Amino acid sequence: MSETTPTQDKPPAALAAAFTNGYEFAQGAGYTLPEYPFVEPPELRTGEVKRHAVAIVGGGITGLTLACALAQYGIRAVLLDEDNTVGVKGASSRGICYAQKSLEIFKRLGIYERIAARGVQWSVGRTFAGSDEVYAFDLRQQQTHSLSRQPPFINIQQFYVEGFLVEQLYSPAPEDRRVDIRWSHRVTGFEQNEDFATLQLETPAGAYTLEAEHVIDCSGSRSPFRAWCGATVTAQQGDDRWCIADVRFKNPPPVERHTWIEAPFNEGRAVWQHLMADGVWRIDYQMPPHAKAEEVSREDVVRARLKAQFKSQAGQLLDDSDYEIVWVGPYAYRSECLDSLRHGRVFFAGDAAHVMSPFGARGGNSGVQDADNLAWKLAAVLQGRAAPALLGSYHHERHEAATHNVLVTNRTARFLRPADGAERLFRTAALGLAREHVFARQLVNTGRMSTPNHYTRSGACDPSGGRATQNVGFAWPGGRPGELLDLLAWAQGRLLLLAFGDVSAAALARLAALSVEAGIRCVQVVGPGEKAAAMEHVIDDQGHLQATCHVFGHAWALLRPDGHVAATGESVDASLVHAVAAALGASAHAGKENA
Repeated sequence: MSETTPTQDKPPAALAAAFTNGYEFAQGAGYTLPEYPFVEPPELRTGEVKRHAVAIVGGGITGLTLACALAQYGIRAVLLDEDNTVGVKGASSRGICYAQKSLEIFKRLGIYERIAARGVQWSVGRTFAGSDEVYAFDLRQQQTHSLSRQPPFINIQQFYVEGFLVEQLYSPAPEDRRVDIRWSHRVTGFEQNEDFATLQLETPAGAYTLEAEHVIDCSGSRSPFRAWCGATVTAQQGDDRWCIADVRFKNPPPVERHTWIEAPFNEGRAVWQHLMADGVWRIDYQMPPHAKAEEVSREDVVRARLKAQFKSQAGQLLDDSDYEIVWVGPYAYRSECLDSLRHGRVFFAGDAAHVMSPFGARGGNSGVQDADNLAWKLAAVLQGRAAPALLGSYHHERHEAATHNVLVTNRTARFLRPADGAERLFRTAALGLAREHVFARQLVNTGRMSTPNHYTRSGACDPSGGRATQNVGFAWPGGRPGELLDLLAWAQGRLLLLAFGDVSAAALARLAALSVEAGIRCVQVVGPGEKAAAMEHVIDDQGHLQATCHVFGHAWALLRPDGHVAATGESVDASLVHAVAAALGASAHAGKENA
């Protein structure tokens, strides 16, 4: 990351020094975060109530991802954040594991290279019960992760990713920026009607009002919009307690995800161990139920815990000089999901929409994918390329994803803290079998790692579609290598049709007409040595484009800007026309379901 962060217009000279922070750690004092200046909005001077197409509330990872995606699609928006920094002042590294799908999204948004340069790639995970290794995996060997140009996971502190997104939003000249980030803006009031929403705002320079056609709430799990909109929540609160220790070692452990289910150095409770950026290890210790936060997070208690772990693990006794405690924080898990992710002109995303245990890295990644799902739909509707009914599919798709992720993480939570009786008997049996038999290792549940969700309940997706693609490689005419994200970028936020194999003259004519009428982009995909009939064509030299689209032979796949397959088919006929209409919210079925 650069040593300076571009500012909005011309900040007061007294605030300019705030931009010299390079996201480095202060020795022994936790994390030092950048600070962005409050810039007085023109409405405070003029008293005018301006109406915006999109207002994003919350500048965390979900809100910033949404803002960057909208800017890339050419949509102007205002982003309101009550703080003046990324991350959370005085709080932890928060999310650290970014999944392949999120990394592909960040590649499209232009920040992947910075994440890859700063973060730690990993694919191997090992699970221990006591001192026995009972399960290991390499995500690169799994079909869900094996084809993409991005790795299965990169570990990096969340505030880095958020900072990169801010830099991306600030990168154009002030007059060319599509997103107006307004720091130190707190939303204190809200109301909406059929045409727009009204937000009351408090700032260091006074209060004012703005209007928005669409409001996206990314303000987190304590969002006031839940109450303002009358949103109902399905929630579950457990008694599981954990304590994070972010630690830097002189002699670091292996760069792998290590999990202990019954750690002998933690009184038989679970432990997680991950490497993050800047040589800092994140170690999560499961605590006794109803443990007191102020006791488990005391420095002497944390140091005793670390020394017990590494004496047991490596047979070495740590001196205080062998490691540095960067940050310590206790926390408790809960799960909740709004019953509807849309209330009138308000869309809920990220933690404002759903909260889940972090097992499998499904929380932050789910918020990033919420933003990616909603951004292209808002852009298509606001630019007149899709029917307003398309926006209803956001709830159907991302609520299905959220409820699935909550279910999966709750199962992991029960495995790691089983209730006495059947749950504990099952875990004991699973661990005993896994020590001896390969087949039983899939029963060991320390977190099912985040993968893209398959949409099955959306009128915007045909039953043949709904799956996410991976960022696979291909060859351009002439042999230069390309990747699927290149084609999605070329489509510029429009639907992308991939026609595999031979395409007749009649089919080409139909595709040309559909391209003009519906505004989609069409590309023929041929195999090595095959002759192309269309000017826009690529070569599927390894068969990965067909594999990721889940089609074989002569077929077509209709891809959305978020990389999900909207539909597949064999013939360029009425079924394709209906699939395009549904994907743009224009079919009778989509309109009825998604309104």
